[in-house]
Amino acid sequence: MTDFEKTRSLFYLPEGIIYLDGNSLGPLPLAAKDRVARLMTEEWGELLIKGWNKAGWMTMPRRIGDRVGRLIGAEPGTVVMGDTLSIKVYQALASALELVPRRKVVLSDSGNFPSDLYMAEGLIGSLGRGHELKIVEPEEVEAAIDETVAVLMLTEVDYRTGRLHDMKTLTKKAHSVGAIAVWDLAHTAGALPVDLAGAEADFAVGCTYKYLNGGPGAPAFIYVAPRHAEKVRPALSGWLGHESPFAFELGYRPGGGIDRMRVGTPPILGLAALDAALDAWEGVDMQDVRRQSIRLCDLFVAEVEERCPSLKLGSPRDGERRGSQISFLHEEGYAIMQALIARGVIGDFRAPNAIRFGFTPLYIGEQDVIKAVDILQDIMTNRLWDTAEYRQRALVT
Repeated sequence: MTDFEKTRSLFYLPEGIIYLDGNSLGPLPLAAKDRVARLMTEEWGELLIKGWNKAGWMTMPRRIGDRVGRLIGAEPGTVVMGDTLSIKVYQALASALELVPRRKVVLSDSGNFPSDLYMAEGLIGSLGRGHELKIVEPEEVEAAIDETVAVLMLTEVDYRTGRLHDMKTLTKKAHSVGAIAVWDLAHTAGALPVDLAGAEADFAVGCTYKYLNGGPGAPAFIYVAPRHAEKVRPALSGWLGHESPFAFELGYRPGGGIDRMRVGTPPILGLAALDAALDAWEGVDMQDVRRQSIRLCDLFVAEVEERCPSLKLGSPRDGERRGSQISFLHEEGYAIMQALIARGVIGDFRAPNAIRFGFTPLYIGEQDVIKAVDILQDIMTNRLWDTAEYRQRALVT
Protein backbone atom coordinates (compact mmCIF):
# COMPACT_ATOMS: atom_id res chain seq x y z
CA MET A 1 0.00 0.00 0.00
CA THR A 2 1.42 3.37 -1.01
CA ASP A 3 2.08 5.78 1.87
CA PHE A 4 0.74 9.09 0.55
CA GLU A 5 1.65 10.94 3.74
CA LYS A 6 5.25 10.02 3.04
CA THR A 7 5.11 11.10 -0.59
CA ARG A 8 3.52 14.43 0.41
CA SER A 9 6.52 15.15 2.63
CA LEU A 10 8.80 14.92 -0.42
CA PHE A 11 7.41 18.09 -2.02
CA TYR A 12 7.66 21.78 -1.22
CA LEU A 13 4.14 23.18 -1.02
CA PRO A 14 3.88 26.88 -0.06
CA GLU A 15 1.99 27.62 3.14
CA GLY A 16 -1.68 28.38 2.54
CA ILE A 17 -1.73 27.02 -1.02
CA ILE A 18 -3.94 24.18 -2.26
CA TYR A 19 -2.21 23.14 -5.45
CA LEU A 20 -4.59 21.60 -7.98
CA ASP A 21 -2.53 22.34 -11.08
CA GLY A 22 -0.06 19.47 -11.15
CA ASN A 23 -1.58 18.54 -14.50
CA SER A 24 0.08 21.71 -15.84
CA LEU A 25 3.23 21.95 -13.71
CA GLY A 26 4.11 19.70 -10.82
CA PRO A 27 5.38 21.27 -7.58
CA LEU A 28 9.01 21.29 -6.54
CA PRO A 29 10.38 17.99 -5.22
CA LEU A 30 12.58 18.84 -2.24
CA ALA A 31 15.30 16.50 -3.48
CA ALA A 32 15.59 18.40 -6.77
CA LYS A 33 17.05 21.48 -5.09
CA ASP A 34 19.98 19.57 -3.64
CA ARG A 35 20.48 17.45 -6.74
CA VAL A 36 20.72 20.42 -9.10
CA ALA A 37 22.90 22.37 -6.66
CA ARG A 38 25.24 19.40 -6.35
CA LEU A 39 25.46 19.04 -10.11
CA MET A 40 26.27 22.72 -10.51
CA THR A 41 28.98 22.80 -7.84
CA GLU A 42 30.48 19.31 -7.66
CA GLU A 43 30.00 18.28 -11.28
CA TRP A 44 29.83 21.30 -13.58
CA GLY A 45 31.87 23.42 -11.18
CA GLU A 46 34.65 20.99 -10.31
CA LEU A 47 34.69 18.60 -13.23
CA LEU A 48 33.93 21.08 -16.01
CA ILE A 49 33.78 19.24 -19.33
CA LYS A 50 35.03 16.06 -17.68
CA GLY A 51 31.52 15.73 -16.29
CA TRP A 52 30.32 14.19 -19.56
CA ASN A 53 32.38 11.11 -18.75
CA LYS A 54 33.08 11.17 -15.03
CA ALA A 55 29.60 12.26 -13.90
CA GLY A 56 27.74 10.16 -16.46
CA TRP A 57 26.05 13.07 -18.21
CA MET A 58 26.17 11.42 -21.63
CA THR A 59 24.22 8.37 -20.47
CA MET A 60 21.55 10.28 -18.52
CA PRO A 61 18.97 10.32 -21.36
CA ARG A 62 18.91 6.52 -21.51
CA ARG A 63 19.24 5.89 -17.77
CA ILE A 64 16.45 8.31 -16.86
CA GLY A 65 14.47 7.09 -19.86
CA ASP A 66 14.38 3.66 -18.25
CA ARG A 67 13.14 5.21 -14.99
CA VAL A 68 10.28 6.90 -16.84
CA GLY A 69 9.73 3.72 -18.84
CA ARG A 70 8.94 1.77 -15.68
CA LEU A 71 6.03 4.15 -15.01
CA ILE A 72 4.53 3.74 -18.47
CA GLY A 73 4.91 0.01 -19.01
CA ALA A 74 7.76 0.26 -21.50
CA GLU A 75 10.31 -2.44 -22.11
CA PRO A 76 13.86 -1.66 -20.86
CA GLY A 77 15.91 0.32 -23.35
CA THR A 78 12.94 1.70 -25.31
CA VAL A 79 12.62 5.21 -23.85
CA VAL A 80 15.03 8.11 -24.21
CA MET A 81 14.87 11.66 -22.85
CA GLY A 82 15.58 14.99 -24.47
CA ASP A 83 14.20 18.00 -26.34
CA THR A 84 10.57 19.15 -26.02
CA LEU A 85 7.34 17.24 -26.42
CA SER A 86 6.59 18.95 -29.74
CA ILE A 87 9.93 17.76 -31.11
CA LYS A 88 9.18 14.23 -29.96
CA VAL A 89 5.73 14.34 -31.58
CA TYR A 90 7.38 15.37 -34.84
CA GLN A 91 9.94 12.58 -34.59
CA ALA A 92 7.38 9.90 -33.79
CA LEU A 93 4.92 10.94 -36.49
CA ALA A 94 7.58 11.30 -39.17
CA SER A 95 9.00 7.87 -38.44
CA ALA A 96 5.54 6.34 -38.25
CA LEU A 97 4.50 7.72 -41.64
CA GLU A 98 7.56 6.18 -43.28
CA LEU A 99 6.48 2.76 -41.99
CA VAL A 100 3.24 3.04 -44.00
CA PRO A 101 4.41 4.82 -47.17
CA ARG A 102 1.38 4.14 -49.38
CA ARG A 103 -1.16 5.70 -47.02
CA LYS A 104 -1.81 9.40 -46.55
CA VAL A 105 -4.18 9.91 -43.61
CA VAL A 106 -3.12 10.94 -40.10
CA LEU A 107 -6.15 10.42 -37.88
CA SER A 108 -6.55 12.46 -34.68
CA ASP A 109 -9.36 13.98 -32.65
CA SER A 110 -10.62 17.39 -31.64
CA GLY A 111 -9.57 16.73 -28.04
CA ASN A 112 -5.92 16.38 -28.98
CA PHE A 113 -3.56 19.03 -27.69
CA PRO A 114 -3.29 21.74 -30.37
CA SER A 115 0.50 21.60 -30.44
CA ASP A 116 0.37 17.98 -31.61
CA LEU A 117 -1.96 18.98 -34.42
CA TYR A 118 0.25 21.94 -35.33
CA MET A 119 3.28 19.66 -35.58
CA ALA A 120 1.33 17.26 -37.77
CA GLU A 121 0.23 20.10 -40.05
CA GLY A 122 3.79 21.39 -40.33
CA LEU A 123 5.23 17.96 -41.08
CA ILE A 124 2.57 17.25 -43.71
CA GLY A 125 3.28 20.61 -45.34
CA SER A 126 7.02 19.95 -45.41
CA LEU A 127 6.62 16.46 -46.86
CA GLY A 128 4.42 17.72 -49.69
CA ARG A 129 3.26 14.20 -50.53
CA GLY A 130 -0.48 14.64 -50.28
CA HIS A 131 -0.90 13.59 -46.65
CA GLU A 132 -4.06 14.65 -44.84
CA LEU A 133 -4.70 15.37 -41.17
CA LYS A 134 -8.19 14.06 -40.43
CA ILE A 135 -9.73 15.31 -37.17
CA VAL A 136 -12.88 13.72 -35.74
CA GLU A 137 -14.72 14.00 -32.44
CA PRO A 138 -13.21 11.82 -29.66
CA GLU A 139 -16.22 9.51 -29.65
CA GLU A 140 -15.85 8.94 -33.39
CA VAL A 141 -12.21 7.83 -33.43
CA GLU A 142 -12.73 4.06 -33.38
CA ALA A 143 -15.24 4.13 -36.22
CA ALA A 144 -12.91 6.36 -38.29
CA ILE A 145 -10.01 3.90 -38.19
CA ASP A 146 -10.02 2.24 -41.61
CA GLU A 147 -7.68 1.11 -44.40
CA THR A 148 -6.98 4.70 -45.46
CA VAL A 149 -5.30 5.57 -42.15
CA ALA A 150 -1.53 5.57 -42.01
CA VAL A 151 -1.12 6.80 -38.43
CA LEU A 152 -3.48 7.09 -35.49
CA MET A 153 -2.15 10.00 -33.40
CA LEU A 154 -3.92 10.59 -30.10
CA THR A 155 -3.37 12.08 -26.68
CA GLU A 156 -4.59 9.44 -24.25
CA VAL A 157 -6.15 11.95 -21.82
CA ASP A 158 -7.95 14.99 -23.25
CA TYR A 159 -6.24 18.07 -21.85
CA ARG A 160 -9.51 20.00 -21.49
CA THR A 161 -12.01 17.45 -20.23
CA GLY A 162 -9.86 14.61 -18.91
CA ARG A 163 -11.66 12.15 -21.20
CA LEU A 164 -9.64 8.92 -21.40
CA HIS A 165 -9.11 6.97 -24.62
CA ASP A 166 -8.85 3.18 -24.50
CA MET A 167 -5.27 2.75 -25.68
CA LYS A 168 -5.35 -1.01 -26.02
CA THR A 169 -8.61 -1.15 -27.97
CA LEU A 170 -7.78 1.67 -30.35
CA THR A 171 -4.25 0.41 -30.96
CA LYS A 172 -5.60 -3.04 -31.75
CA LYS A 173 -8.10 -1.53 -34.17
CA ALA A 174 -5.34 0.50 -35.84
CA HIS A 175 -3.16 -2.59 -36.24
CA SER A 176 -6.08 -4.60 -37.64
CA VAL A 177 -6.22 -2.24 -40.62
CA GLY A 178 -2.45 -1.91 -41.00
CA ALA A 179 -2.05 1.50 -39.32
CA ILE A 180 0.53 2.70 -36.78
CA ALA A 181 -0.44 4.07 -33.36
CA VAL A 182 1.30 7.09 -31.81
CA TRP A 183 0.26 8.03 -28.26
CA ASP A 184 0.87 11.28 -26.38
CA LEU A 185 1.09 10.58 -22.64
CA ALA A 186 1.43 14.19 -21.48
CA HIS A 187 -1.59 13.90 -19.16
CA THR A 188 -1.12 10.21 -18.47
CA ALA A 189 2.45 9.54 -17.30
CA GLY A 190 2.45 9.65 -13.52
CA ALA A 191 -1.33 10.04 -13.35
CA LEU A 192 -2.57 6.53 -14.08
CA PRO A 193 -1.19 3.11 -14.95
CA VAL A 194 0.06 2.72 -18.52
CA ASP A 195 1.09 -0.49 -20.26
CA LEU A 196 2.70 0.45 -23.56
CA ALA A 197 4.11 -3.03 -24.08
CA GLY A 198 0.82 -4.75 -23.24
CA ALA A 199 -1.14 -2.39 -25.48
CA GLU A 200 1.39 -2.99 -28.28
CA ALA A 201 1.73 0.76 -28.89
CA ASP A 202 4.11 1.62 -31.72
CA PHE A 203 5.31 5.01 -30.49
CA ALA A 204 4.65 7.11 -27.40
CA VAL A 205 5.79 10.55 -26.33
CA GLY A 206 5.24 12.69 -23.28
CA CYS A 207 6.42 15.54 -21.12
CA THR A 208 7.77 15.29 -17.57
CA TYR A 209 6.89 18.65 -16.01
CA LYS A 210 3.29 17.70 -15.16
CA TYR A 211 2.60 14.62 -13.03
CA LEU A 212 6.28 13.60 -13.05
CA ASN A 213 7.27 16.91 -11.43
CA GLY A 214 10.44 17.49 -13.44
CA GLY A 215 10.15 21.29 -13.37
CA PRO A 216 9.34 23.98 -15.95
CA GLY A 217 10.73 23.03 -19.34
CA ALA A 218 11.74 19.56 -18.17
CA PRO A 219 12.83 17.26 -21.02
CA ALA A 220 10.34 15.14 -22.90
CA PHE A 221 10.53 11.42 -23.69
CA ILE A 222 9.95 9.20 -26.67
CA TYR A 223 9.20 5.48 -26.77
CA VAL A 224 9.69 3.24 -29.80
CA ALA A 225 8.44 -0.35 -29.70
CA PRO A 226 11.28 -2.89 -29.98
CA ARG A 227 9.86 -4.27 -33.24
CA HIS A 228 10.44 -0.89 -34.89
CA ALA A 229 13.52 0.36 -33.07
CA GLU A 230 16.18 -0.85 -35.48
CA LYS A 231 14.40 0.09 -38.69
CA VAL A 232 12.78 3.49 -38.11
CA ARG A 233 14.49 6.41 -39.78
CA PRO A 234 14.94 9.41 -37.49
CA ALA A 235 13.59 12.46 -39.30
CA LEU A 236 15.74 14.71 -37.10
CA SER A 237 19.16 13.19 -37.65
CA GLY A 238 20.94 15.01 -34.84
CA TRP A 239 24.52 14.63 -33.75
CA LEU A 240 23.77 12.57 -30.67
CA GLY A 241 21.50 10.24 -32.62
CA HIS A 242 24.53 9.24 -34.70
CA GLU A 243 25.99 5.79 -34.14
CA SER A 244 29.41 7.32 -33.33
CA PRO A 245 28.99 11.03 -32.50
CA PHE A 246 32.64 11.56 -31.75
CA ALA A 247 33.83 10.03 -34.99
CA PHE A 248 32.70 13.36 -36.52
CA GLU A 249 31.80 11.76 -39.82
CA LEU A 250 30.30 13.97 -42.51
CA GLY A 251 27.53 11.45 -43.22
CA TYR A 252 24.83 10.34 -40.80
CA ARG A 253 24.52 6.76 -39.52
CA PRO A 254 21.65 6.22 -37.06
CA GLY A 255 22.48 4.89 -33.63
CA GLY A 256 21.21 1.55 -32.45
CA GLY A 257 17.65 1.26 -31.23
CA ILE A 258 16.21 4.10 -29.20
CA ASP A 259 19.51 6.01 -29.32
CA ARG A 260 18.70 7.10 -32.86
CA MET A 261 15.88 9.20 -31.42
CA ARG A 262 18.35 11.41 -29.60
CA VAL A 263 18.85 14.76 -31.31
CA GLY A 264 20.92 17.46 -29.66
CA THR A 265 22.94 17.96 -26.49
CA PRO A 266 20.94 16.67 -23.51
CA PRO A 267 19.68 19.29 -21.01
CA ILE A 268 21.74 18.12 -18.06
CA LEU A 269 20.37 20.51 -15.43
CA GLY A 270 16.81 19.59 -16.37
CA LEU A 271 17.62 15.89 -16.38
CA ALA A 272 19.17 16.18 -12.92
CA ALA A 273 16.01 17.79 -11.53
CA LEU A 274 13.86 15.11 -13.17
CA ASP A 275 16.11 12.35 -11.86
CA ALA A 276 15.58 13.61 -8.32
CA ALA A 277 11.83 14.03 -8.90
CA LEU A 278 11.53 10.40 -9.97
CA ASP A 279 12.81 9.30 -6.56
CA ALA A 280 9.34 10.14 -5.21
CA TRP A 281 7.96 7.23 -7.24
CA GLU A 282 10.11 4.63 -5.52
CA GLY A 283 7.75 2.32 -3.63
CA VAL A 284 4.65 3.88 -5.21
CA ASP A 285 2.07 1.53 -6.71
CA MET A 286 0.40 3.12 -9.75
CA GLN A 287 -2.79 1.18 -9.04
CA ASP A 288 -2.92 2.85 -5.61
CA VAL A 289 -2.39 6.22 -7.28
CA ARG A 290 -5.22 5.53 -9.70
CA ARG A 291 -7.69 4.43 -7.01
CA GLN A 292 -6.93 7.44 -4.82
CA SER A 293 -7.09 9.79 -7.80
CA ILE A 294 -10.59 8.58 -8.68
CA ARG A 295 -11.69 8.97 -5.05
CA LEU A 296 -10.41 12.55 -4.88
CA CYS A 297 -11.93 13.49 -8.23
CA ASP A 298 -15.29 11.92 -7.35
CA LEU A 299 -15.34 13.76 -4.03
CA PHE A 300 -14.59 17.05 -5.76
CA VAL A 301 -17.33 16.55 -8.35
CA ALA A 302 -19.93 15.65 -5.72
CA GLU A 303 -19.07 18.63 -3.52
CA VAL A 304 -18.98 21.16 -6.36
CA GLU A 305 -22.24 19.98 -7.90
CA GLU A 306 -24.00 20.16 -4.54
CA ARG A 307 -22.65 23.56 -3.53
CA CYS A 308 -21.99 25.38 -6.83
CA PRO A 309 -24.93 24.53 -9.11
CA SER A 310 -24.06 27.19 -11.70
CA LEU A 311 -20.92 25.24 -12.64
CA LYS A 312 -21.43 22.51 -15.24
CA LEU A 313 -19.32 19.37 -15.20
CA GLY A 314 -17.16 19.23 -18.33
CA SER A 315 -15.45 15.90 -17.58
CA PRO A 316 -16.74 12.32 -17.77
CA ARG A 317 -18.63 11.45 -14.61
CA ASP A 318 -17.32 7.89 -14.57
CA GLY A 319 -13.86 7.91 -13.01
CA GLU A 320 -12.73 4.98 -15.16
CA ARG A 321 -13.32 7.08 -18.28
CA ARG A 322 -11.14 10.05 -17.33
CA GLY A 323 -7.62 10.86 -16.28
CA SER A 324 -6.66 12.59 -13.03
CA GLN A 325 -8.29 15.93 -13.71
CA ILE A 326 -11.70 17.58 -13.54
CA SER A 327 -13.06 20.47 -15.57
CA PHE A 328 -16.11 22.58 -14.80
CA LEU A 329 -17.61 24.97 -17.33
CA HIS A 330 -18.79 28.54 -16.86
CA GLU A 331 -18.90 31.54 -19.22
CA GLU A 332 -16.88 33.51 -16.63
CA GLY A 333 -14.43 30.68 -16.09
CA TYR A 334 -11.32 32.80 -16.42
CA ALA A 335 -12.42 35.30 -13.77
CA ILE A 336 -13.54 32.50 -11.45
CA MET A 337 -10.13 30.84 -11.67
CA GLN A 338 -8.33 34.13 -10.96
CA ALA A 339 -10.50 34.61 -7.88
CA LEU A 340 -9.62 31.09 -6.74
CA ILE A 341 -5.92 31.67 -7.25
CA ALA A 342 -6.13 34.89 -5.25
CA ARG A 343 -7.57 32.83 -2.38
CA GLY A 344 -4.82 30.22 -2.56
CA VAL A 345 -6.52 27.52 -4.67
CA ILE A 346 -4.44 27.09 -7.81
CA GLY A 347 -5.93 25.46 -10.87
CA ASP A 348 -6.00 26.81 -14.41
CA PHE A 349 -8.28 27.92 -17.24
CA ARG A 350 -8.64 26.49 -20.72
CA ALA A 351 -10.50 28.42 -23.39
CA PRO A 352 -13.25 28.93 -24.03
CA ASN A 353 -14.88 28.26 -20.67
CA ALA A 354 -13.21 25.50 -18.63
CA ILE A 355 -11.77 25.79 -15.14
CA ARG A 356 -9.47 22.83 -14.70
CA PHE A 357 -8.22 21.04 -11.60
CA GLY A 358 -5.60 18.30 -11.33
CA PHE A 359 -5.60 15.77 -8.49
CA THR A 360 -2.27 14.21 -7.62
CA PRO A 361 -2.44 11.82 -4.65
CA LEU A 362 1.29 12.12 -4.05
CA TYR A 363 0.63 15.49 -2.41
CA ILE A 364 -3.16 16.14 -2.45
CA GLY A 365 -5.61 14.67 0.08
CA GLU A 366 -9.31 14.79 0.94
CA GLN A 367 -8.92 17.76 3.29
CA ASP A 368 -7.43 19.77 0.43
CA VAL A 369 -10.44 18.92 -1.73
CA ILE A 370 -12.98 19.98 0.88
CA LYS A 371 -11.17 23.22 1.67
CA ALA A 372 -10.87 24.05 -2.04
CA VAL A 373 -14.61 23.60 -2.52
CA ASP A 374 -15.31 25.73 0.57
CA ILE A 375 -13.44 28.58 -1.10
CA LEU A 376 -15.02 27.94 -4.51
CA GLN A 377 -18.49 27.99 -2.94
CA ASP A 378 -17.81 31.36 -1.30
CA ILE A 379 -16.55 32.79 -4.59
CA MET A 380 -19.57 31.55 -6.54
CA THR A 381 -22.24 32.35 -3.95
CA ASN A 382 -20.98 35.90 -3.41
CA ARG A 383 -19.87 36.54 -7.01
CA LEU A 384 -16.37 37.39 -5.80
CA TRP A 385 -15.07 36.70 -9.29
CA ASP A 386 -17.05 39.62 -10.71
CA THR A 387 -14.30 42.26 -10.90
CA ALA A 388 -12.37 43.88 -13.73
CA GLU A 389 -9.10 42.71 -12.18
CA TYR A 390 -10.03 39.03 -12.46
CA ARG A 391 -11.11 39.42 -16.10
CA GLN A 392 -7.76 40.82 -17.23
CA ARG A 393 -6.04 38.04 -19.19
CA ALA A 394 -2.44 37.12 -18.41
CA LEU A 395 -0.06 35.55 -20.93
CA VAL A 396 -0.45 32.12 -19.33
CA THR A 397 -3.96 31.04 -18.34
